[in-house]
Amino acid sequence: MTDVAPPESNAHAYSVSELAFALKRTVEDAYGFVRLRGELSKVTHHSNGHVYLTIKDERAAIDGVVWKGSVRNLSVRPEQGLEVIVTGKITTYPAGSRYQIVIESMEAAGMGALLAQLERLKAKLAAEGLFEPARKRPLPAMPAVIGVVTSPTGAVIRDILHRIRDRWPCRVVVWPVVVQGDQAAAQVCGAVRGFCELPAGGDLPRPDVIIVARGGGSVEDLWPFNDETLARIVAAADIPVISAVGHETDTTLIDFVSDRRAPTPTAAAEMATPVLAELRAAISDLNARLHRCGGRVVEDRAGRVQSAGRSLARVPDLVEMAAQRFNLASGRLTAGLQRNAAAHERDLVRVASRLSPNLLQRPQEAQKQRLDALTARMAPAVQRRMERLSERLTAVEKLRQSLNPDRPLSRGFARVHRADGSLARQGAALDRGEAVRLVFADATRNAVIDGQGVDPAHPDRAEAPVAPAPRPRPRKPAAPGAGPGAVQGDLF
Repeated sequence: MTDVAPPESNAHAYSVSELAFALKRTVEDAYGFVRLRGELSKVTHHSNGHVYLTIKDERAAIDGVVWKGSVRNLSVRPEQGLEVIVTGKITTYPAGSRYQIVIESMEAAGMGALLAQLERLKAKLAAEGLFEPARKRPLPAMPAVIGVVTSPTGAVIRDILHRIRDRWPCRVVVWPVVVQGDQAAAQVCGAVRGFCELPAGGDLPRPDVIIVARGGGSVEDLWPFNDETLARIVAAADIPVISAVGHETDTTLIDFVSDRRAPTPTAAAEMATPVLAELRAAISDLNARLHRCGGRVVEDRAGRVQSAGRSLARVPDLVEMAAQRFNLASGRLTAGLQRNAAAHERDLVRVASRLSPNLLQRPQEAQKQRLDALTARMAPAVQRRMERLSERLTAVEKLRQSLNPDRPLSRGFARVHRADGSLARQGAALDRGEAVRLVFADATRNAVIDGQGVDPAHPDRAEAPVAPAPRPRPRKPAAPGAGPGAVQGDLF
């Protein structure tokens, strides 16, 4: 058997890359705009900002990606199990030989998905405690300024203004916003935040209560009021907020976080304001009750005074009884004073009888004996003290005489000073012809060094003669510690 080469074909041979990118261009050209509905799964929010997910139904699935530049434009947050409608283009991933959809917009698909998303958000905020009744603030009883956040052209603002004017005429500040569409949630957030940031006493008055109002509509129309950011801003507002969105059967997320929920905008105006006529009637009724109570109190006090007057005896009788008691007391007072003085006199005599001069003489004698004993001991002690001090003084004087540099002079010694006044302690340090000063006990004489000295090591031999110096040289100061008794050579 022999190998037979296959016949050559005229078909072009593609490389893998050429085929992959050709398919990519074909798919993108054919499916440049696709609107796709399905359920999200395998949702991954990457750290770089991209979102990777899979869209599936009961029979197929397709991978999808949302680039980070498009994530902020999505109307819903991609979550596992959410049914959505996405818009984008189909492309391929050549490195993995698979196709995917690049998503540019995303919206919830159908009412069930919206309500499921709303329920999840409600559960999240409820877990954070934003729905707790304890954090809701009471409404002011008589507000001076009311802030209204609503559309300036609808019937809602007219109903609110008319109701407030009938019940409680006060100042109303309207913050105009759109209440439907993509921009509604952001504008309502800005209005609530703007009312809370108004300074007290500024040109624009700060409201005492805020009403967020909108008329009825479908769930899609009311959906901006289910925004999470709006709910958090309403919950954090430092001004009481009344939610009046939709009709009585409509419920939005801010109804749970606001301080009060009104079934209608008109009911919100009634909640925020009292009725002026009712207040006036109540004040009139309280005034009448006050007068009636005051009259009854006066009548009661007058009756009590009259009853007390009837029960009191005549004044002269009272005075006579008091005078009689005074006379009896004054009669007993003199005898009582005398008895008291006599008792004190007896006490004084009893105490004075115990006092005698001997009580004072015994301490005096004891102190005198102690003084005599101290006097007898003092004289010998002073004498001994004086003797010890005298002995110390004599010893100090002897020490002073022994340290006196002039004392040896009286025994025939003399001190030798150089011309600069320093003391010459060694004869070898003096040069021939050097002028010195001799200090004796009675006088001072000048001298000049001449002749030869004696070597202390060999007293029998004289030192070599020293050549006379042409002029005296300055000498170093004497070494410390040399005394006046140092050995000197022959001075003459």
